[in-house]
Amino acid sequence: MSCVHYKFSSKLEYNTVTFDGLHITLSELKRQIMGRERLKATDCDLQITNAQTREEYTDDEAHIPKHSSVIVRRTPIGGVKPAGRTFIVFFLMDLKMLHFSTVEVLFVV
Repeated sequence: MSCVHYKFSSKLEYNTVTFDGLHITLSELKRQIMGRERLKATDCDLQITNAQTREEYTDDEAHIPKHSSVIVRRTPIGGVKPAGRTFIVFFLMDLKMLHFSTVEVLFVV
């Protein structure tokens, strides 16, 4: 039996996923982690990063070697959504007082 150790970035301890063979695909690892952690595939996706090299696995067919340690982060299904509004703030430096004061705030929709 082979295994991959995983932990969520907010946790302190590693958990283990077991499988047969020399490696596991990223999609299978995600499926097993979601099953063990009782996460729904419709609610979030998992970002998997090698704990030693900090390499992020992005290809679902990527092979993760047995006995690897990975860091897991939950991400929204569609990625991070933009806020919808961008705030642009300009500052003008007053050389006499050496402080910053807000001159203008623009809302871009």
